[in-house]
Amino acid sequence: MVKLSKQTTVQVQARTIQIFAKVSDAGDYRLLDQNNQLIHEVDGYVPSWFPGDNYGDYIILNIDIETGYVTNWKTPNTVELERWIDENP
Repeated sequence: MVKLSKQTTVQVQARTIQIFAKVSDAGDYRLLDQNNQLIHEVDGYVPSWFPGDNYGDYIILNIDIETGYVTNWKTPNTVELERWIDENP
């Protein structure tokens, strides 16, 4: 018996684009107010309240292709944002 390989095309529906970026300690993170005015800016590690297991070095965002929404986003609470500002003057 002879074994042959054959490629076939299968249609799938792509739903999500995942951005997995290693930014290490070189990221720039800005908190803006309702008028897009800068409240706080940090150049450094990924904030701990970002989605995914970032360990301070990685940004992991899942983006719905149709809507453009980040589907794994967890809204940071006031305590998390205030701690981030206090720890990164």
